[in-house]
Formats: sequence, C-alpha cells, structure tokens
Amino acid sequence: MPYATNAGAEIRYEVDAPDAGDPDEAVVFCGDAGLGAWQFGWQHAALAGPHTVITPETRGVGRSDAPPGPYSIETLAADVEAVCAAEGVRNAHLVGYGLGGTVALTAALTSSRPASLALLGTPPAGDAYNADGVWADPADPAAVEGSLNGLLSVDFREAHPDALSRIAEWRLAEDADREAYEAHRAALDEFDLADELFEVATPALVVHGTDDTVCPVTAGETLAEGLPRGEFHPIEGARHLVGVEASAAVNDMLAGWLAEHASATFE
Repeated sequence: MPYATNAGAEIRYEVDAPDAGDPDEAVVFCGDAGLGAWQFGWQHAALAGPHTVITPETRGVGRSDAPPGPYSIETLAADVEAVCAAEGVRNAHLVGYGLGGTVALTAALTSSRPASLALLGTPPAGDAYNADGVWADPADPAAVEGSLNGLLSVDFREAHPDALSRIAEWRLAEDADREAYEAHRAALDEFDLADELFEVATPALVVHGTDDTVCPVTAGETLAEGLPRGEFHPIEGARHLVGVEASAAVNDMLAGWLAEHASATFE
C-alpha cells in the first residue's frame, strides 16, 4: 500500500481510481479524532468508481506512523497535502469528519489544492467539540461498543444491530490508541478558526446531525454562516456519525456537490 512522507512521518493511504477520469482530481477523506478509515466506508462505497477516492489513515491511526504528540491541525493538514502531492492531485475535494473537517478547513487556507470542502459534524473552534464522545479505548471492547450510543441515534441502533457489531469490530482493529487519541485531542483543543472563516473562499458543504451530542448542531450552523461559500444541510434526528446512519441522504448530497464543483472530466 502507498505511503506519503511529511516531516519524517509516513502516512498510509489507499487509492481507488476509475478507468476514466481526471487523474489530477480526487475526493480525499480526512478522518475524525482517533477513528480508523472505517468511518468513511459508507461514502467510499458510493463515490469510488465514479470518482478517484483517496483514503488516508490519519497519523496515529491504522498503519500510519504515530510520532509523539501533541499534534497540530496544521501538521495534519500538511499530511493530507503530502498524500495529494504523492498522487499528483491538483484539485482535491476534501471530505472531513469532526477533526478531519478542521483539517480540511486549514488545508483550504494553507494550500491551493482544495477545490471544495464537505464538512460533517465539524466545529468552527475546538471548544465546541467533545472529543471524548468520539473515541473509546480499543483495548476495551465494552467501552467501544458503549461509545456507539453517543455516536448513533437510538432509531439507527435499534434498526441495525448487525451494523453496530461490525462497526465495533472495525474500531477494535483500526482505531488509535490512547496516546495517539490524546495527540489528536490536543490539536483540536488549539483549533480556533471562528474569526478567520471569512478567509476560507473554498466552497463548503456543511452537513450536521440535529441530535449530534459530540458537536452540537449550532456549531455547524455557525460554521456555515461564517464561511463565505458555506451551505448548511441539517439531517434531522441524526447524531455525530451522520454519514453512517443517514448514508443515503449524505451520499446524495455529496454526489450533487461533486457534480457541481468537480471538473467535467471528473464524472
């Protein structure tokens, strides 16, 4: 599997590319605090094929390097930049969850590559985000399973018990350990773009579950209002993992968003 290097840290990623399309343009996923690449499985299934899709493993997660923390959002954005450079991506459509959304926002300020942003459960500043509600120690299976109560709505959990078991298994195999999670959390604690959102000229789709207990929906509203080209789309009744429990609606939004903002050859 390919790796990109940033400041001595190797970042593992996967690429799924269609036979035709613009090799310089790709959808790039940016992951949430401490979570493995499994979090984008529902969107990957919908977007890979029509589009080139790149799924990095955030430093500290999976098979990417886990240098000592704390990390910064700028470092994590530089990791994404390194992945894009390694694959020759000129136009990156960044899709970020929580921490990954803050990375996407920072990348839009520090790099010319981002062509559009899709921000799921993302705050304008770290103080609006409860990272404790996202991560659970993968060494504690009961804690991992229990943490899903805060990430997914009661309706989803009752309707899809098999999905919960699979997600728990993926988390045990892929999520960050405590040290890497604390490094991610430190990056979020220092993040505050609330007074600089007007500088992010990149088009931004802001998607938020109305019952998100990790990052309240008001944070998503504030984010979209502050972005010059922000569009806010609430998902009624969904919690933080809105792309999991409302995958059909989110995937439709992403498909329409990419059709609007990607080049004609990226179809």
